[in-house]
Order: sequence, then structure tokens, then C-alpha cells
Amino acid sequence: MSRMLVLDGDVTREMIRERRHLGQDRHDEVWDGVYIMPPMPSNFHQDIVSDFTTVCNEVVKHPGLGRVQPGANVSDRRKNWKRNYRIPDVLVVLNEGIAVDCGTHWFGGPDFLIEIRSPDEDPDDKLPFYGKIGVREVLVVDRDSRAMQLLRLEDGQLVVVEPTTWRKQQWLRSEVLPLAFRRIVVRGNGPQVLVRRTDGEKSAWHV
Repeated sequence: MSRMLVLDGDVTREMIRERRHLGQDRHDEVWDGVYIMPPMPSNFHQDIVSDFTTVCNEVVKHPGLGRVQPGANVSDRRKNWKRNYRIPDVLVVLNEGIAVDCGTHWFGGPDFLIEIRSPDEDPDDKLPFYGKIGVREVLVVDRDSRAMQLLRLEDGQLVVVEPTTWRKQQWLRSEVLPLAFRRIVVRGNGPQVLVRRTDGEKSAWHV
């Protein structure tokens, strides 16, 4: 991926104004004062986000356990939050979670995040920030291959969770949500993520 560093403040401000005018800034972020302009997610990327949002709504929002949002501002500060924030693809804030709704953004870590890895964007760069603000778990899903990593907060850092045996197969099991994730290949449809509930309910989804 090519990168561009613009040192002229007037040019930078004009680029940001133009992006806002065209509605292209919805996924822009600021990392410690550095304005980040990611590529617009593809339709395929957004379909995956929509499917995961549906799953999280089913197990969290509908039973009244918390809130689910497909993309929202997450910062490490209440005021001047626009100096440092990220926008995950999907976030879950449970009723007992630490994240504070500031109206414009969430202050502190949501309980569960999903990041979709696309060819021009690597969510691994966001993981130190997510660990610092106390995100309990992050599921990273490759857009094309559906390869996954589940990371869990330990001593202020997000560490990779190893698959565990469940239903006689290897799954990534969340400790935050009643969900388990497994990559499968469906003939004619390619790789998918199979998502199952782990709380006794029989619901399952293909993403």
C-alpha cells in the first residue's frame, strides 16, 4: 500500500474539508494527532460487517444485554477525543462494561470488537491502542480468506487466544459473548465463518 505524508497544514486542512464535503471521512481516524485516511471499505467488506452486526444484535441487543454498533468512535479521552480515536468495524458494549457513552464517542474500551482485515488496511496496528483502553476481546477476520484471530486482554495487552476443542472440532470461543467461531469452506461459496452460540441456544450463522 502506498503512503503519503503531507507536511503543508493548509493542504492537509483542504484535503480533510474535501473528504467531509464528499462524505468520504466516515471511516477516518486520528492516531495521536496524526490524521489517518483509510480506503473506503468495499461492498464485500461492508456485507461482512452487516452479517456480524446481525449476529451480535441477536445475542446482545435483543435480549437487552448491551449495545451493538457497526462502527463508532472509540477514544482514550473524554475531552479533545478527536486527537486520538479509532473506528472498529463492529463494537459491543455490555451493560456492565467500562466504556462510557459520551454521545460523540465511546470513552474507554468496549467489551468486544470485530475488525475486518482488507488488503489495504491492517487492523493489527490498532491492537496496542485497544489493549491500552481496556477492550476485553478483539476478533480479527480476514475479508477474503476468513482466517481469524481472537485476542483477549491480559495484563493490559491483547494476546492471541488458541483454538479449543468444542463439539469435537477446533473453535475460537469468546469469554465475553456466548459465541464460538470456526473457519469452514462451503462448496460453491468459498471460505466462511461459522458462528455458533455457546449458551445452549441452537442458533448458528454463516458469515
